[in-house]
Amino acid sequence: MAGPQHHRARYGRYAGGPDPLAPPVDLAEALDAIADDVMAGYSPERALREFLRRGGERQQGFDDLARRVQQRRRDLLNRHNLDGTFQQVKELLDEAVLAERKQLARDAMMDDDDRAFREMRLDNLPASTAAAVNELASYDWQSSDARESYEQIKDLLGRELLDQRFAGMKQALQSATDEDRQAVAEMLGDLNELLDKHRRGEDTPEDFDAFMAKHGEHFPENPRTVDELIDALAQRAAAAQRLLNSMTPEQRRELMELSAQAFGSASLMAQLDALDGNLQALRPGLDWTGSENFRGNEGMGLGDGTGVVQDLAELDALAEQLQQDYSGARASDIDVDAVMRRLGEDAAVSARTLAQLERALREGGLLRRSADGSLRLSPQAMRRLGKALLADAAKQLSARTGARDARTAGAAGEATGATRPWEFGDAQPWDVTRSLTNAILRTASEGGDPGAGVRLDVRDVEVVETEARTQSAVVLLVDTSYSMAAEGRWVPMKRTALALHHLVSTRFRGDQLQLIGFGRLAQSRSIDELTALPPVREQGTNLHHALLLAERFFAAHPSMDPVLLVVTDGEPTAHLESYGDAWFNWPPEPETIRRTVTQLDRVTRRGTRTTFFRLGDDPGLRHFLDQLADRVGGRVIAPELDDLGAAVVGEYLRFRRAGYDDLEWEA
Repeated sequence: MAGPQHHRARYGRYAGGPDPLAPPVDLAEALDAIADDVMAGYSPERALREFLRRGGERQQGFDDLARRVQQRRRDLLNRHNLDGTFQQVKELLDEAVLAERKQLARDAMMDDDDRAFREMRLDNLPASTAAAVNELASYDWQSSDARESYEQIKDLLGRELLDQRFAGMKQALQSATDEDRQAVAEMLGDLNELLDKHRRGEDTPEDFDAFMAKHGEHFPENPRTVDELIDALAQRAAAAQRLLNSMTPEQRRELMELSAQAFGSASLMAQLDALDGNLQALRPGLDWTGSENFRGNEGMGLGDGTGVVQDLAELDALAEQLQQDYSGARASDIDVDAVMRRLGEDAAVSARTLAQLERALREGGLLRRSADGSLRLSPQAMRRLGKALLADAAKQLSARTGARDARTAGAAGEATGATRPWEFGDAQPWDVTRSLTNAILRTASEGGDPGAGVRLDVRDVEVVETEARTQSAVVLLVDTSYSMAAEGRWVPMKRTALALHHLVSTRFRGDQLQLIGFGRLAQSRSIDELTALPPVREQGTNLHHALLLAERFFAAHPSMDPVLLVVTDGEPTAHLESYGDAWFNWPPEPETIRRTVTQLDRVTRRGTRTTFFRLGDDPGLRHFLDQLADRVGGRVIAPELDDLGAAVVGEYLRFRRAGYDDLEWEA
């Protein structure tokens, strides 16, 4: 009998993209922030962009990443300078001259006139390093060490110039033979020939394949087409040109003079010049004219400097991506690999999370396109936000009144015909049919056989929703005058309306809620319209018009108990004229006050229970609302802004108390 088989497994760090075991992104904070901005007057698109820009409490945003990009850029510029190659050449030149002087001093057999002539040449070398190197190009070195140091100068210059165009060439040619240098020269010739043919449109894929087969070891990027080859070379060449542009005129002049000694062959510069010309003609859109201001103490060679300039270019591209200020910008446009290279793993995680957040918001049904193409909060988002706001209000109300933390869909009363999943604390009767159906479906979905019996799980249980027998027609009048926005009351007002709307639409479905905003004029609004309403710099508090609309709503629901809730921060300063226009004046005119009070009498004549919510400490408003409340048997509540939602929701529930003494909250 065969023994057990053992399978070997190798484990390592996951490197295949986002962690598949990572928890899903938390949309609650993002949705809350976006909703606040929408309520403050931003479009949902702009609100989404603002959240991605700012980030959250534990989530870096684009601005945080952009600041790190700019800091990284400053660090590179403040650390490096462009003297690296010049310093190396000067050190090698000094070594060569010193070794030659020592050899001349100790060579007793040398002719004195020859010695004096050589010493004179060394003594009279130009101050310019480049000129001195060129001056000694024809010098017959007596010291082998001096000759070796001078040859190293030519070798260094050749490798640096090649490293500017082909990353890694400086190291690859460090111990190069003449055959290696000849192979490079041959590669440059073949490359220029290929690029010339490509410029004329005469090259074929076979030409590229033949070139890579012969010289592919010089191209670690492993380009698959001639265009990929050109892209890689042109980006490096453009960075080399920007490095040259960043030098002082004296440095550029020195470099041009030194270049003639590269590998001891003037043909190298001719090939490189031809290569630069081909690449610039093929990719003119790259930045060939820019420059950088290096001001550090760490010298760089030409190849390393070109690499740093490429790093700076990638940082600039990242900064542009992070600005997200172009049409159709998406968080997924961010090059996460570049973020990883330049800023590290934590920044890459932040960039990836922002992209996931945006994707989840756009594709998860929380944002939707309206008929005119604009982005809107979806009904799902509104429900989710309303639920959260209602929970906040309930928490404040429970802390204030000591209400129990339990759950019922409505007061004991008649069944609504709807059911919902059982939750801890529910006391409603079970819907047995729905519960058993759920158990059967769950058993089948988990691979079980319902025919063999089912076991009821708490997840299967649904309860019957009930509602109070008493139904209410509720009107929430909210002040939308500009002072509400100017005093920071705009968003709390909207959050209050959304919390009340969610409570009525989910717990008291038999009630009818009308939202009416009043500024210079009043208008009935859906919760979507009110939530998206931007503040308008328009004076006027037309409570008279709002009460007219409230009376019309109550008249349309004569069998319901009328409830009037008024949120305002100012005395009435406008009223509606018979011809439909608003009359405004500050301070309030007696006619405006008279019409407002008369209309309130009409509204409350049908037994309307009324509460005014006064925002702010204006003495005139306090006196006016106190008089109105006394007149109609209502009351005035002056909540803090953070407590406005709980105050309005609590007052609505107080008016319904006879029918829902057992109403309990969802925390």
